[in-house]
Amino acid sequence: MTDRPTAEQIRRAPKVLLHDHLDGGLRPATIVELAAEHGYHGLPTTDPEALASWFHASATSHSLERYLETFQHTVGVLQDRDAITRVAAECAEDLAADGVVYAEVRFAPELSVDRGLTLDEVVEATLEGFRIGSEGTGLTIRGLVTAMRTAARSLEIAELSVRWRDAGVVGFDIAGAEKGHPPTRHLDAFQLIQRESFRFTIHAGEAFGLPSIFEALQWCGADRLGHGVRIVDDITVDDDGRATLGRLATYVRDTRVPLEMCPSSNVQTGAAPSIAQHPIGLLRRLRFRVTVNTDNRLMSGVTMTSEMAALVEAFEYGWNDLEWFTLNAMKSAFLPFDQRLALIDERIKPGYAAARALS
Repeated sequence: MTDRPTAEQIRRAPKVLLHDHLDGGLRPATIVELAAEHGYHGLPTTDPEALASWFHASATSHSLERYLETFQHTVGVLQDRDAITRVAAECAEDLAADGVVYAEVRFAPELSVDRGLTLDEVVEATLEGFRIGSEGTGLTIRGLVTAMRTAARSLEIAELSVRWRDAGVVGFDIAGAEKGHPPTRHLDAFQLIQRESFRFTIHAGEAFGLPSIFEALQWCGADRLGHGVRIVDDITVDDDGRATLGRLATYVRDTRVPLEMCPSSNVQTGAAPSIAQHPIGLLRRLRFRVTVNTDNRLMSGVTMTSEMAALVEAFEYGWNDLEWFTLNAMKSAFLPFDQRLALIDERIKPGYAAARALS
């Protein structure tokens, strides 16, 4: 028996995903088909395998800005109701097949209104797809409505997320290029969410450093940090491995702020030099509230299984580590407490006990 899980064993184990973008996880063949059906002519190739390779190569640029450029093609085919519903359904199917038992998938409605859809129609189509794709699979999937920090619609999008809170939306988010677009520009949106007793996460500490994290937490009041990898800039490690935390890092650890970490994506965008050198190793050792996520499955060419398997390889993690990441994520989800507890007690803990027994 061994405590080093294989990829197939990880796939069968229950996993929780908090940071996954709908427009970053399309199937390449679906993109090609939707482009043909809806008259989108911007694809670099119509061969699904070549298209998958193109997305991965373009995203592996060590530049967040270049990485974000790949989304023009996925967003380009997400302008029609049936296309959105299909992509959302396939997302749920793919996550369920990967052993994910709970997922929060984020999407930006303002990016899908170029052909006349309303914001509400985009949300409705997405949630319908989630329902169709997850039915009978054992996956619980919810939506996070995202506003683009580079635009000026965040208050409107925050209101939209609240409007759909009882129909499958569990929170609000802002995303997009961090540099030059601080979260404090969207304070009115976050304050609305807080007044409504709703939940929100902010992309912070990925392409920009500690000031972005500080603003997200201390000015905006974020419940979670999307990525948050640059919190290591406030941690000093001496030659014997002893870590000294600055005030912000201490606050993040002490108050159990969840960090939505996406290792492969961070390597692609240059936020980390490699998986083996990713700050997740240090942050896990220091017991920050670390979670493991995919970010953009298409661009990074990853699944939750492959992300966890990469961490097992890089850090020699075992079942206890993977369960720890999974429980962190489930505790940090925006699902109501009783539902979180039920998934922990009925799916996650029994699932990991069974995984250990079969190892």
